[in-house]
Amino acid sequence: MFQRAGRSELQGKASLFPGLKWLLSLLICALVVTAAFMFVDVPIAHGVDGILGSVKGLGSGLTSAVLLSIEAAVALALLISRITRGRLSPLRETTALACLTSICAYAMNDSTLKLLFGVPNPESVLHGAQHAFHVLSGSSRSSFPSGHMVLAGAFAGVFMRLYRRSILPFSALLFLAAALLVVGDWHFVSDVIAGAFVGISSGLLAGEIWLIHSKQESKSWF
Repeated sequence: MFQRAGRSELQGKASLFPGLKWLLSLLICALVVTAAFMFVDVPIAHGVDGILGSVKGLGSGLTSAVLLSIEAAVALALLISRITRGRLSPLRETTALACLTSICAYAMNDSTLKLLFGVPNPESVLHGAQHAFHVLSGSSRSSFPSGHMVLAGAFAGVFMRLYRRSILPFSALLFLAAALLVVGDWHFVSDVIAGAFVGISSGLLAGEIWLIHSKQESKSWF
């Protein structure tokens, strides 16, 4: 299993969130998303239409509401365990932080970003809707950014920051999830790229703040 750094190691690793690197990543992501939106999204949506038609119903079993409920239940169980036992293991602390970050990031995306960009989902576009940004005219059913990728990316981002060995396995799982969302015609390519960026950024920031908190807490003992 993954091993998280001890308190002394955390003091050396806790640093300010790398703002310049994030801004560069944001610029690259914006360029990639723009290119995908303009040249890739609709052709791929038409190309994969019907490929997973026989398992289209699986989408209803993997709705964000179900995933959010699972994360909320896990976070609540860990909170109760923390209250009754007085402490949690580092892995359980990270899991609770990942669940809460994931829930908050999804809420921000669903109630703000989707409404701001207002991009119709693939099903609507394939039935004649225009694949375009309708600024301030969106809803929770809008496609951009992908809520599923925000949800998963935020959870993964926390582990990626606190457990460096988890970067590769979580990256592979996120790529698989993104591919399934596109092939299943649930989202466009640009949706999953933007959703992953928003989610992972949220998770990395939460993990960084947690490291700084751990550093300050360890100093208070001296």
